[in-house]
Amino acid sequence: MAVKKLSPEKELFCCWYAVLGNAQEAALKAGFSADNALQEGIECLSSNACKKRIEKIRNVLSDSGSIISGLKRLAFGNCSDAVYLAFSEELPPPDVISKLDLFNVSELKRQRSGVVEIKFFDRLKALEKLYELENSFSDKNKAEDLINALTQPQGADEFEDI
Repeated sequence: MAVKKLSPEKELFCCWYAVLGNAQEAALKAGFSADNALQEGIECLSSNACKKRIEKIRNVLSDSGSIISGLKRLAFGNCSDAVYLAFSEELPPPDVISKLDLFNVSELKRQRSGVVEIKFFDRLKALEKLYELENSFSDKNKAEDLINALTQPQGADEFEDI
């Protein structure tokens, strides 16, 4: 039985879905149009070829699922799109807004005076949860090494033996 070759868009969708766990967002990032991104994402997810590819990508990334992926996005994600939105003089058009990555935003308010207030999810709490999850796996040293690397001053390990 021959393995079905995925189109470049579907291959990108699988990669993004394996990391994001959100069909519409993955479809947008893969290049599908905003008008039918959710529908295209659902169609991809119903394909056995896509399901197998997503599973293979997740195994390569060694994530235990979308919870860890989401926590990693909260802990290490980029917030430049939220800053762009906050400092825009006028509200960008819907097609621009639909492409913004606002995953780290927990709350967004624009007051009548024009002041924009953005609240982000707590990165340290996400790191703590990642640490707890990593410790629950069999390789407990992996999480300790991560926390030590993140909390140790840069270059401090070079002089430890002196």
